[in-house]
Amino acid sequence: MRVSLRIDGRAGGGRADIALGPAQALLEALDRTGSLQGVAQELGVSYRSAWGQLAALEHALGRPAAVKTKGHGSALTPLGAGLLALLKASQVRLGPPLAAEEMAVADGLRRLLEPEVARIRLAASHDPLLLEAVESRREIDLMVAGSLDALARLREGAVEAAGFHYGAEGPPPPPFDGLFRDADLSVVPLFRREQGLLLAPGNPLRLTGVDDIASRKARFVNRQRGAGTRIWFERLCREAGVPLDAVVGHHTEEFTHQAVAALIATGAADVGMGTRAVAERFALDYRPLGWESYYLATRVSLPPERLAPLRDLIRSRAGEVSGYAVPSDPVGSPHQREA
Repeated sequence: MRVSLRIDGRAGGGRADIALGPAQALLEALDRTGSLQGVAQELGVSYRSAWGQLAALEHALGRPAAVKTKGHGSALTPLGAGLLALLKASQVRLGPPLAAEEMAVADGLRRLLEPEVARIRLAASHDPLLLEAVESRREIDLMVAGSLDALARLREGAVEAAGFHYGAEGPPPPPFDGLFRDADLSVVPLFRREQGLLLAPGNPLRLTGVDDIASRKARFVNRQRGAGTRIWFERLCREAGVPLDAVVGHHTEEFTHQAVAALIATGAADVGMGTRAVAERFALDYRPLGWESYYLATRVSLPPERLAPLRDLIRSRAGEVSGYAVPSDPVGSPHQREA
């Protein structure tokens, strides 16, 4: 059973309230089609209704959100384009908590309606490639969490598997090193991915590393505590001799690579850390910092074949997506099983 949760919010403070969901749908359709007639066709409403929705939005804003040019249809004004970017960024930030609630509701419904189905609960650090693969595996329930949080849920028995990373490649640092020696766990690499600095288009501050971020007072957007990307960034700061307090926005936290990229794309931040694939998706400048391995940890009691289809799918896609690669040989450990 597929469960989908929706939040229909409203924003006020102007001449009238703005229904955020309908406003985003209207602006997206206008941006894609370039005409109110196209908006009407895409949204399945009359031309008069589409015109009325735009007029109501502009009344609430007090300024035009679109401009009509004779012979060239309609186009978003800078205000309309900026509002659309803000609404898209909001959806990106709301995605992880909504996904977690969807998982909880879906899991409850399945237990009621399909008690015979054996589910696999997976807590994992956010990654777009992983999310895409899990979407096609209906036996897996995914909860997005930071690397340390995902592993804590595995130890508590709240999930059967955990996806994590710790940044760069080489010997795992504490507390990750103990995982590879734990006789109760099987740890295998799922894929390799490149991470780097996500930068505003054109990199106007000419940022090249963490020392530049601090010295030029660039607005940094961080990941949440326990996230592998945050652990990596803080290690880079220590290696460069940059105090964390010298990084403007170090305490600004987001839960996904997309949320970090969205803030930079909308001008709310100057720089963050994330994958090359996300930088390309949001048309951001990008400066690579290095490659890392993303791992899957499971209890040894979980038969390896249960997650083999997911591992095979992810590895096949890793060789095709920019910024990803098939995994290297696993870190030597008698408790690791290569899929």
